[in-house]
Amino acid sequence: MSAIPVMLIVWGAVAACFLALLAYRGQLTRYEEDQLFLNETESNEQREQSEIVRKVKKIEPLVRLFGVAAAAMTAGIVGIFTYDAWQHLK
Repeated sequence: MSAIPVMLIVWGAVAACFLALLAYRGQLTRYEEDQLFLNETESNEQREQSEIVRKVKKIEPLVRLFGVAAAAMTAGIVGIFTYDAWQHLK
């Protein structure tokens, strides 16, 4: 069995995780606003915004990891296809 089908399946899983994390981050930041809270009467809104920022910062390393992994796997698969095509042309 060739390694290409296995690599494509793993790439699909990594890309799906990456897209799911991007969608989740987009949902989190949908209602985030750039505000400066100057008094304590708006402390509830400030807590909500702080919670959103905390969640986004928590998933950011995962987004980077899956993004880099998907990009590296894409480059690897394209490289293998190119090498295989080159060998067939000779």
